[in-house]
Formats: sequence, C-alpha cells, structure tokens
Amino acid sequence: MRKQIKQFFEADSASGITLLIFLVISLFIANSPLGPGFESLLAQKVGYESGAIHLRYSILHWINDGLMAIFFLMVGIEIKQELAHGQLSSAKKASLPFFAALGGMLVPAAIYVLFNAGTPTAHGWGIPMATDIAFAIGILSILGKRVPVALKVFLTALAIVDDLGAILVIAIFYTTELAATYLLYALGIFAVLMFFNRMGIKSVWFYLIPGLFMWYFIHHSGIHATIAGVLTAFTIPILGKNGGPSPIQSVEHAISTPVNFIIMPLFALANTNIRFEPGMIDGLASPLGFGIIVGLFIGKPLGITIFSWVSVKLGLSELPVGTKWLQVFSIGLMGGIGFTMSIFIALLSFSDLYHQTEAKFAILVASALSGILGYLILKRLGRRYLVNDNDKV
Repeated sequence: MRKQIKQFFEADSASGITLLIFLVISLFIANSPLGPGFESLLAQKVGYESGAIHLRYSILHWINDGLMAIFFLMVGIEIKQELAHGQLSSAKKASLPFFAALGGMLVPAAIYVLFNAGTPTAHGWGIPMATDIAFAIGILSILGKRVPVALKVFLTALAIVDDLGAILVIAIFYTTELAATYLLYALGIFAVLMFFNRMGIKSVWFYLIPGLFMWYFIHHSGIHATIAGVLTAFTIPILGKNGGPSPIQSVEHAISTPVNFIIMPLFALANTNIRFEPGMIDGLASPLGFGIIVGLFIGKPLGITIFSWVSVKLGLSELPVGTKWLQVFSIGLMGGIGFTMSIFIALLSFSDLYHQTEAKFAILVASALSGILGYLILKRLGRRYLVNDNDKV
C-alpha cells in the first residue's frame, strides 16, 4: 500500500487527478445539505489585527490571496528557469510556444469581447485567456507514450508563457485602487532582493522572509498579492555556492508537493462549490457563459494553431520534429482547460456572487469539453502513429 501511494504521488498525472477529485468533492458539498455550513466556514475570519497591522481575513481570502501566492511563487520559479536554460532561453526556442500562447490569449479574449462588449460582464475578458497547466499536463501524462515528449515540452512552455501573460493581465487590468505608499514599500523590498542576488547571497531565507513582507505591502497596495510570489521567484539565484545545490531548485522541490497536493486542491475545494440551480443551463447561453465557453473551447485551439502556423510559415518558428498540425490543434484544446487560473481571474473580474457562479459553471463546462475532446483526439492519433512509426511519432 505504501509503495502504491508513493508511486501515485510521484506520477506526473497525480496533481491533475487530485485536482479532479477535489473538484468533484466541492460540487458534491455545494449540492448537499453541507453546502451552507461549508460557505459559512469559508467566510470565517482568522488572523491578527491591531493598529496599522491588518491581517484578519476570511478563510476563503487566505486561500485565494495567501496560499495562492505560494502557487505563483512556483509558477515564477518555472518561468525563471525556462528563461534561463529551458524552452524560453533563446528566441528560437521560445518563438513557437510564445506565438502559440499569444494566439491562445488574444483570440479567446477577442471572442469574449465580441459577445460581451457593452454589457456589465465586459470586464471578464481575461477569463478565457488562461490555461490550467496542472490539468493539461496531467491528461497528457495519462496518455503516456501516445504523446511525443516534444509535444509535452511544447505544451509546458506554452502554458508557462500563458501563465506569465495571465500574471501581467492580473497586475495591470485587475487592480482596482492603488495605494502608492505601500507599492513603494514593496518595490523597495524587491530592489533589496535584487541587490542580494547581485551580491551572490545564496541562502533562500534572505529572499523568502522579505518576500512575506513584500506580499503584505503589495496586498495593501491594491495590486493582487499573488504577484509577490512571482517577484520573489525572479530574485532567487539559480546557481548554488561553489557549484552546490541550486537555491531556486531547492525552493521548488520544497513547495512543489504542498502546492500540487494541498494548495491547489484547497483552491479547487473552496472555489468550485457551484450549487446547481434550475436555470443554470440557460445561463450558458448568456453573453458571459457563451463568451467563456466559445473562448476556451474554440478560441484557444484556433488561436494556438493559427498563430503557430503563421509563425512557422513566416520562418519565425519551426514545429517539433515529427509533430503534426492536428496534434498542435489537440494541444490547443488542452490549452482550453482554464479551470484554476480562469476561476481565479473570474473572482477578480466580478464582485457579485451571481456572475461569479455563472462564470465558474461556464469554465467548468468549457474545460471538460476541451479536456475530453483533446484527450480523445490525441489518444486516436497516438494509436495511429505508434502503429505506423514503431512507437515513434
């Protein structure tokens, strides 16, 4: 039993499966007699408040603004490592996932605006731009050798660029009121962390502890506090002292398991508690619901495929060896699994519970459609290529 549990948590698909389990649990709770009690629990305030220090928030707030900052710390670490020596380390390597991600953000946003322009829900255009990397990679991992390694790398790099785009969108367009003093304090701490990096300080505590204070000041500045996780990640050194362990990889190894198996499931549990109502299906045909579903399910694969095709035809990029365009389209469908990041942006977009619930249900439907169709196409293609090319695509 211990061996089987260990193998499960070490599998690439484990985080995606865990997210799916907690999603189902959240939906069950919301539609059972436990629903009202669970909502009351999430609304309970915890923390410390005295004088100028204000750190007393609801449990839901701590999950979305506090724990999710650790998730964004891991996202920032992945982005920094890819920029340093991964798929984003050179223009040639980064060009295809960059153009693919660009198309995967612009086309869904344009589709959403097309349906919602001039309506009270127009501000939610960032919702269909996002990709849930955990679910997408988890589904690819379930397919195993049916999906070439090059495609998995392509999706990972694409999702990382997509995450970077989502972070910029949150920071620039989903900031309400800006408190300049707190922002200056946060920027001052960021400058100190960059100075530590330049001075060659390798201890991660010189970055993580000030990063907590930066989170506090960014939170009070009006910019979403999760950005502090990304900024902290960008300052942590990659190279260890005298060829020793990499500080940034040490942090990644320390937080990856809590993020994948505690923080993300808690986020899913707290934010997917959608209570199904009689008229909810009709809401999918509203401008908000339709914009999200069409944006994620159709806009994502179209944007990713078209922008990739144009960049290859113009000689700016090249496809991974042996990759077919239908596979690229299927990867685009995987990009339509918005879930975590899309729900996160939906919560920032709307303050009223009605629009939040409608958006979350539409995201759930679009992500399910994208994941199922993408899985089926890749599975069928994988079977054909395995037969025709002797297990090589």
